[in-house]
This record gives sequence, C-alpha cells and structure tokens, in this order.
Amino acid sequence: MALNGGFRRGRKHGGRARAYRALLIVGLVGGVVGTSPFAVAATSRPAADPFATGDLTASAPQQSRRAGDVAVPCSPDGEATSPLSLADVVSRALCSNPQTRAAWSNALAQAAQVGVARSAYLPTISATASLQQTRSSSASAASSGARNATDGAGGLGLGYMLYDFGARDAGLEAALQTVASANYAQDATLQKVILSAVQAYYQLFGSRAAVSAMEEAERAAQESLKAATARYDAGTATPADKLLAQTAYSQAMLNRIQAQGSARGAAGVLANVMGADADRPFQYRAPEIRAPDQAFEGDLGALIALARERRPDLAATQAQVDAAAAGVRAARAAGMPTISVSANINYNDTSIAPAFNTQAVGILVSIPLFTGFETTYRVRAAQAQLGSQRALRDSVNSQVALDVWQSYYSLQTGTQAVRSAADLVASAEASERLVLGRYKAGVGTILDTLTAQSSLASARLQSIQAQYGWYVLRATLAQALGQLDSATAASPDRQP
Repeated sequence: MALNGGFRRGRKHGGRARAYRALLIVGLVGGVVGTSPFAVAATSRPAADPFATGDLTASAPQQSRRAGDVAVPCSPDGEATSPLSLADVVSRALCSNPQTRAAWSNALAQAAQVGVARSAYLPTISATASLQQTRSSSASAASSGARNATDGAGGLGLGYMLYDFGARDAGLEAALQTVASANYAQDATLQKVILSAVQAYYQLFGSRAAVSAMEEAERAAQESLKAATARYDAGTATPADKLLAQTAYSQAMLNRIQAQGSARGAAGVLANVMGADADRPFQYRAPEIRAPDQAFEGDLGALIALARERRPDLAATQAQVDAAAAGVRAARAAGMPTISVSANINYNDTSIAPAFNTQAVGILVSIPLFTGFETTYRVRAAQAQLGSQRALRDSVNSQVALDVWQSYYSLQTGTQAVRSAADLVASAEASERLVLGRYKAGVGTILDTLTAQSSLASARLQSIQAQYGWYVLRATLAQALGQLDSATAASPDRQP
C-alpha cells in the first residue's frame, strides 16, 4: 500500500514521522469535506453554503419573498438631507428597525436547518489519528539506559445510509415547512413595522395640528379675558365674569402645553420606529390631506376570503401544521430498521510490530427491537404537537375574519367621522364668532362665550384626529387583508 511508502523510518527516529503521517491524513480528509481545522485557522471567509439554503429566504431584512413585492432600497443611516416623506419613513423603518432584522435572522437560521436535513442524504467521512510515545529503561548492566519509542496509527471511515423508511424525507419536509413558516412570519413582521411607521407618522402630524388648535383656543380665551376685563373695568360685568375668563385662559394654556408635550413624544416614537434614538432630530414632509373616499367598500365576505389567501401569519401557521405532520412521520420512522453501508481503512505502525493496513467494507442492518417505549411516546408527543398547531391555525383563521370585520367598519366609521367633523368645525366657528360678538356688545354672557370657545376647540381637535386617523385606519385594513406593503402605505390614493 502507498501508506507504507517513503514515510517508513527507523524505530528510534521514525516515530515522529509516523505521527505526522497520521495527522496529515486528518488534514487531507478534512480539506476534502470542507471541515479541516487547518483550513478554518487559515481563513476567515463566511461559512460555505453548498446546499444554497440562502435562496430559501429573502436577500435582505427589509425584503419579502412574496411574489410581486418590490425590494425597498435602504436609506443611509446618516442625517437626512431633505425632509422625510412617508415613503422615506417606511423605508428607514424597514431597513433599520431591529424587528425586521430579527425576523430575517430567524428565517436564515431555519434555512440552515434545511441544510442539516439535506446533509443526511450524503455519506459521512471520518478520520482518526493517534500518537503515543513511550520511554522504557532497564536495570541490567547489559541493557542499562533508556529507550524511546513512538507509535502512530490512523484510519479513514466512510458511512452511508441506504434506506431508513422515510425518516430523512420527513425530516427534510419538516425543515422546509419550518423555513416557509419563518418566511411568512418575516412578511407579517414587515407589515407590522410598516403599520407602526404609518401610525407614528400620522400621529406626529396629528399632534402638531393639535398644538396649533390649542394655540388658537388659547388666543380665543385670551381675547375673551380681555373683553371680560374691559367690561369689568367699565362696570358692566361682574368679578365672576372676569374670574371665569381667567380660569378658561389658564386651562387653554395648560391644554397647549400638554399638546406640545404630546407632539415631542410623538417625534420620539417615530424616530424609534425608524430604528434611531428618540432624541435624534428629523425633518418631515407634511402629508397632503385629502377628502376620504369609499373605494374600499365591497363584499365583506370576499374581503375575508382574500385575507385568508394573503395573510402571512395564517400561512405561517399552516406551514407549522405541515411541519408538525412531517414530525409525526419522522417519529414513526425512527422506530423502523435502517440499512447502511460502511468502509474503512486503518494504518498502524508500532515499535513492536511492522506497519500494516486493514480494509473493510460491509452492509449494516439495524433493527430496533425494544427501545423502552421511546418511539411510542415520541409519536404521541408529535401527534399532540400536530393537534396544537392545528388549533393555533384555526384560531388565527378565525382572527383573520375578525380583523377584517373590525378594520372594515372602523374605516367606514372613520370616513363618516371626517365629513361630520368638518361640518362640526364650521358650525362651531360660526357659533363662537356670534357669541363673542354679542358678549363684546354687552348683550351676551361670559358663560356662553366660554362654552362656545370650548366647543370650537373640541371640534377642531376631533376634526384633526378624524383626518389623520382615517389614513391609519386605511393602512390597518390593508394589513388585515395581508396587502400592506411600502407602496400601499406611502400612496394615499392606492387601494389596499
């Protein structure tokens, strides 16, 4: 054999060469299968992907694997050079929010498990090496002194599973379904992040508009206080009128201060959604407010059916059901016989015997006769897990219908609220002008004036909340239908 070639040395000085020979075998075999410790130490390249499991997931955290989705380009993490639109906010949130990266990393981890399952179809190659150095001494005069001897041994082994009654197939199917579930879960996470960005964006501008409304109410209360003070100085109003006007003005100031605090908090929330620190300053482009339409209205039953086709969280639970079913098959196959083939070559070179090699090839049939009922309870556990996943799927399936129902009628109510709020503001403005004019003319009461001003401030606030809330409700319906993407969120005219 070639293993007995030029490595043969004297017994006293050749032991180290024999050891190097055994280690060389390990290094060469490791290099063939890509796991050599020498290769690992010599390179820092990313781990190889011989099964192309990376193709099973999205190529970036902000992207989805669903057909037809458009990849969202990541915005730079530096300072924005221009005010951010809603599209910019959504893009930054998808690129920088930790939730998207976590969901993507989880999908990558599950995809790697597919590689683990596929590796079971390939043979395994192992190498062994041993090195032993002995020191012996003799007390007799004829052979006094010490002797050193180095013994070396090495071997190669190959194993390959020929048949296992479907255990590998079931394991691979479970891994594929699990990575599919992780991909759907990532899609659901992307939609949640988009909705959070939309909510935070409109909440910011709604809170800023509320500040403007409170400032208007404060100016109106100040004007009433001036009028009450003038009438009191002229002797046509009581001290109670002035005190009521002063109280209303102080309350208006407090409302304005609270609105300003809410606006600052909303700015921090929006920055956080985009993956930035809450105190990081951003400039934003104000949205264009348009009258809501009712183009979303349709057959509610058809919308629920569409949602059940499109909702990624429902698809994720169905994939988990399929993975659990494969787990039952794998548990059953674990108790079946296996047939495998093995081959090995061993090399030994010791100080007391000449070097020799052995080769062996064989077929191994393994039949589990009794495993202490392990297989029985593994199957029971897998079946129970399957039942649990089916119940979870049915729960999500029911929740999908409820989400569509609630978001549909919430949007319908929000549409009507926007129109009613506009009429309410117009009526309150006319009433406030009339009552304040009457009070200044000396024919009205301060209580009527303050009531009208309070009603106007409330009407303006309700109108603001209805206008900006309508866009949030519209995005919520799109998410309930499983159709919320960056284009839908950033385009108010695009239908979900």
